Amino acid sequence: MEKKSKNIKAEPGAESAAPAAVETLLVSVPLTPDQIEDLKERAAKAEENWNRFVRQSADFENFKKRAARERQEAAAFANEGLLLKLLPTLDAFDMALAAAGTDPASQSLRAGILMVANQLKATLAEAGLEEIDATDKMFDPNSHEAVSQRETAEVPEGRVLQQVRKGYKFRNRLLRPAGVIVAKKAAH
Repeated sequence: MEKKSKNIKAEPGAESAAPAAVETLLVSVPLTPDQIEDLKERAAKAEENWNRFVRQSADFENFKKRAARERQEAAAFANEGLLLKLLPTLDAFDMALAAAGTDPASQSLRAGILMVANQLKATLAEAGLEEIDATDKMFDPNSHEAVSQRETAEVPEGRVLQQVRKGYKFRNRLLRPAGVIVAKKAAH
C-alpha cells in the first residue's frame, strides 16, 4: 500500500489551521499494523528516554545540593585539624598552672601563664572550640572516655567522679572526649 502525501501550504495568519490539517491528514491515511506497532515501540522508547531524563535531572539536582552542603561543611570545619594540634598546648597550660600551685613566689609566673592561657582559650572559643565539662555529670559515652572506675558509696554508680583530661567539641562535633574516672558501686 502506498502512502499518500498531501502538500499543505499554510497561508499567512493560518497558524492554527496547520495542526487541524495534520490531524486530518493522519486520520485520512490508514496505518498498517506494522506501522502501528512501530509507533507503539517508538512511543515506549520515547517514554523510557523521558523517564531516564527525569531521573538524571533529579540525580543531578541532588548532586548539586549535596556538593553545596559538603562545601559548606568543609568551610565550617576547615580549622578542625589545626584545633586538634592545639589541644596538647591547652593541656600544657593546664599542667603549668597546676605545677605553679599556690606558692607565693610563683604567683607572678602563674598570673602570666593564666593570661596567655585565657587569651588562647578565648581565641579558640571564638573559632568554635567548646570545652566539655564532665565533672559531677552522668557518664556519657558520646562525650566521655572512661579511663578507670572507682568504687564509692558517696555518689551514684555511673557518675563522673573526676575529670582527668578535658574534652573538646568544635561546632558541636566531638574533637576529643573528656577522660574521666567513673563511680561504681562499692563492694560490701
